[in-house]
Amino acid sequence: MPKAPVLTPRADDFPRWYQDLIGKAELADNGPVRGTMVIRPYGYSLWERMQQEMDARIKQAGASNAYFPLLIPQSYLTKEAEHVEGFAPELAVVTHGGGKELDEPVVIRPTSETIVNEYFAKWVQSYRDLPLLINQWANVVRWELRPRVFLRTTEFLWQEGHTAHATYEDARDYAARIHRDVYAEFMENVLAMDVVPGRKTARERFAGAINTLTLEGMMGDGKALQLGTSHELGQNFAKAFDTRYLSKDGRQEYVWQTSWGSTTRMIGALVMMHGDDDGLRVPPRLAPIQVVVVAVKSDDAVLAEVRAIGDRLKATGIRVHVDDRTDTPFGRRAIDWELKGVPVRIEVGPRDLANGTAVLVRRVAGSKDPVTIAGLAELVPAVLADDQALLLTQARERRTGREVEVTTIEEAAEAASTGWARIPWATLGPEGEARLAEQGVSVRCLIAADGSVPETDDQPGNIAVVARAY
Repeated sequence: MPKAPVLTPRADDFPRWYQDLIGKAELADNGPVRGTMVIRPYGYSLWERMQQEMDARIKQAGASNAYFPLLIPQSYLTKEAEHVEGFAPELAVVTHGGGKELDEPVVIRPTSETIVNEYFAKWVQSYRDLPLLINQWANVVRWELRPRVFLRTTEFLWQEGHTAHATYEDARDYAARIHRDVYAEFMENVLAMDVVPGRKTARERFAGAINTLTLEGMMGDGKALQLGTSHELGQNFAKAFDTRYLSKDGRQEYVWQTSWGSTTRMIGALVMMHGDDDGLRVPPRLAPIQVVVVAVKSDDAVLAEVRAIGDRLKATGIRVHVDDRTDTPFGRRAIDWELKGVPVRIEVGPRDLANGTAVLVRRVAGSKDPVTIAGLAELVPAVLADDQALLLTQARERRTGREVEVTTIEEAAEAASTGWARIPWATLGPEGEARLAEQGVSVRCLIAADGSVPETDDQPGNIAVVARAY
């Protein structure tokens, strides 16, 4: 008799499947305040690995970590009109503290451009202080009307980079570097995510920016999710906060700026892009646990062997967990590891041990094969590398299989019901974009005819990538 499914099948109810997996894989719970979340240890271990990988890339790009306050004077946000207008509906405002009404309300940061500029204006005096490259790992609050764990929550974790440059060209190139060498490289090579790099339209641009670069991914149900953005801020904030420097020519000049961020939304993307009806599938390069070695039964010789296998694999640099909880039924433990998406499971029982073998279960490839215990240290690294590549291939094939070229607005809207559409931007334009928005469909990004990121919105040959989105 077939076993009852642990999760709602994706094909039956994708949103319910997502919620089931978040709970049963022990990634997160809903918090006590609507729109907040409690990230459980396994979910947080994924975020820690993302932080480690991204932090190394951010530092390689020259930025240093700092920290800015959670509370921002409300007056700061009013200095840049487009910025405050863009964030006004999402602000959480504190009016009382210490039992008294505050002289000035303070805003719980929705993002930190304003407070960062208050200090950049103090720190930047001359061209010798530039470029100033800062990143912070923090939490932010944006009052979310339709929350969904990891995807849209009132409070979430992220990194936000803020930089100041002497010239427009330097700022433009740095925003592109973060977009390409930090975000795209990390998402493709660590998260095994198929992402489309592009340029946001004016309608979708970050409030206060002159250009926004984005990475868009297709989830398992064909919808799009924005995974990371890098913004050229021009001189908008510099002029609002009087952030200037003395040039080599002895003139006072406004700096040119960027900001860029990625969030715990990536955990939700990991679930929706790679997950299946049995649970999460974690890319090996990201996985906090790359291999779990499982003792099938309580047997002294078996327990000794699984611990020895764990030690040998750890010695090769693999992240290993030994599951010797034989007081919990083996079937229950196997299902739990499937749900958590650990890439490789090595199972050892008395019969296996007598034969000098183990059962190697590959979560990504879905295979289950007997292998020699003596050959595990050589075999497992190759398996992990193969499965990392397989996840990216599967994600890319899903997108290309559900992406169509269209020539009319009506065709674009229809295609967005099951996947993505590509339509010439010259055909769609801002008016067509507004018509699609009325149907819940958005232009996720603009790409050049050759698939690269266009230099301008109206570059000849630009293509609009159109989809429904989270």
